Amino acid sequence: MKPALLLFIILIYFGILIVISILTGKDDSNTVFFRANKSSPWYVVAFGMIGASLSGVTFISVPGWVQSTQFSYMQIVFGYFLGYIVIAFILIPLYYKLNITSIYEYLKQRFGETSHITGAFFFFISRMLIASFRLFLVTSVLQYFIFDAWNIPFEITVIFSVLLIWAYTFRSGIKILVWTDTLQTFLMLFAVFATIYIILSKLDLTFSEILQSDGYKQYSKVLFTEDFYDKKYFLKSVLGGMFITIAMTGLDQDNMQKNLTCKNAKEAKWNVISLGFVLILVNLVFLFLGALLFIYADKFNISIPTIGGDVKTDLLFPEIALNGNLGIPIAIIFILGLIAAAYSSADSALTSLTTSFSIDFLNIENRKKSHQIKLRKTVHIGISILLILVIISFRHILKENIINSLLQVSTFTYGPLLGLFSFGIFTTYQIKDKWVWIIAILSLIFTYILNKNAVHWFNGFVFSYEILILNGIFTFIGLYLIKKK
Repeated sequence: MKPALLLFIILIYFGILIVISILTGKDDSNTVFFRANKSSPWYVVAFGMIGASLSGVTFISVPGWVQSTQFSYMQIVFGYFLGYIVIAFILIPLYYKLNITSIYEYLKQRFGETSHITGAFFFFISRMLIASFRLFLVTSVLQYFIFDAWNIPFEITVIFSVLLIWAYTFRSGIKILVWTDTLQTFLMLFAVFATIYIILSKLDLTFSEILQSDGYKQYSKVLFTEDFYDKKYFLKSVLGGMFITIAMTGLDQDNMQKNLTCKNAKEAKWNVISLGFVLILVNLVFLFLGALLFIYADKFNISIPTIGGDVKTDLLFPEIALNGNLGIPIAIIFILGLIAAAYSSADSALTSLTTSFSIDFLNIENRKKSHQIKLRKTVHIGISILLILVIISFRHILKENIINSLLQVSTFTYGPLLGLFSFGIFTTYQIKDKWVWIIAILSLIFTYILNKNAVHWFNGFVFSYEILILNGIFTFIGLYLIKKK
């Protein structure tokens, strides 16, 4: 498929998003940008959050991960669902009771200003890295399949991508995203199901026949219960997935900001629980697609793309969709699905980072009314520039599968948040607030040392994403040690 046609499709797509932005973003106030006036229908938020929760990482990287890990990712997804239950019945009621805009305001009310800034700082670092991971993936695809043909530098591709997001979020922020995410989720899911249908047709197999094939069975193992020392061991994956969801969704301004636009706590609960159910089914579909991609590539001798000599299974899906003789319609559908998946999470990250920085660091709500909107817009531009710089740096750093890198980072940066919120919710102790940032940093250091040396210290044991739990425990213990007597 010609690069010019792909670029044209992308520009048309973003033109539609900008039109939606204009139609729904007439109110330029900070209340609308940050909270959407708490008027979003829960079912619209829930459907839109499917795309935001999955992102371009799931769209491309999860299918590409099947070759090395089979369907073991489903174990983590089962843990995700348990995490959503905790969010629905513990965190959602708490946030609505306090009527807060940034969830890290809870830490200020519970412990003090240092805890507030520490929590917001770890969110800011976490979400900036995760949003950068996700946008790095989609810009790498755009670079490989479009802009390399014109010798356009990767840096320009990144600037182009972030500028498009800024263009439709700069006015009304979260209010616009509730509606644009709905469109983006639909396009992403349609692209996946359409691709599955076309590949099955090309393989000349029915759904039931592919499930019985030897090729499929070599990828489809879900439960890994044989070796406790293995990273893929069932219990480790489930616990890791559960606490990743609690931390990356329940303690994350990006994800919770949309939930807090619902009319009340009851509707927000329905949103979270329904999302948990749907994500189990959707992730299973993505893994099924991954198996089909490798079966198709093997049958038709399609090579997995490489960048700089490194094999990139993340790029197999776009390689087959765009160059695998599936036809022009599926190529168009894939591009729409990819950009929908990628930008549905990236745009909300840009908005939530702007919200958190404005409220938690700049205390924007206590500044002069006449300066608030201008300050928010300045922050929005600044966050966009920072996002560009981080994505460009990843070009020279990342070697692993993106989904693995994403989850590994979260186990470190979200640990202090998990410990802080847990200590606040499940104890009644007050703490010496000025020492909190030191406890958080020490927790990171201890977690890193433990993870680095586990193989030698524990007879070959390898930590998976459950290291996040230990990270939170280190923070919890540290907070207990600085409690007021």
